[in-house]
Amino acid sequence: MTRDEAMSLLKEYLKTPHLIRHSLAVEAAVRGYARRFGEYEELWGLAGLLHDFDYDVHPEAHEHPALGKPILEARGVPEPVVYAIQSHADYLEIPRIHPLDRTLYACDELSGFVMAVAMVRPSKSLHEVDVRAVKKKLKDKPFARAVSREDIRKGADELGLPLDEHIENVVKSLQGVASELELDGRQSAATL
Repeated sequence: MTRDEAMSLLKEYLKTPHLIRHSLAVEAAVRGYARRFGEYEELWGLAGLLHDFDYDVHPEAHEHPALGKPILEARGVPEPVVYAIQSHADYLEIPRIHPLDRTLYACDELSGFVMAVAMVRPSKSLHEVDVRAVKKKLKDKPFARAVSREDIRKGADELGLPLDEHIENVVKSLQGVASELELDGRQSAATL
């Protein structure tokens, strides 16, 4: 499956703009780790891009991503990607045994959190986000309340990285696609 095919599949099922941006962010973070670990970036990128593809049609925990699995398989998504997507949902109790599985899990919550930190910056730019800003917001329990701090820490542990290093890696990956995520500061300047 090519990235273009994956993007078509994503947009066929996922219509919510912020969830599409989240998928793009997770893709960027997972691709960054693929480069870091010397893995196949295109394959890993598919997992990040498609991990929540069915969320609009299967929003309940007992449905997502389990009911998306047959769709992915029917569309020819590679098995390692399908497995990683299934394992990113703790409630499915599918062990994360491959580096891709652990990376997708580690990047999911943190990517969303980093984007939330950028959105509250005056410039709405990922280029103003750093490890210190993310860690400060992690301590602020009311901020992005739906994001599991425990999952963020668990993800870094599963990667075998210190939390600060994991945050830095994700921030840098997201900064590389800031324009695509609409978090490069141009949007806030246009509204002034």
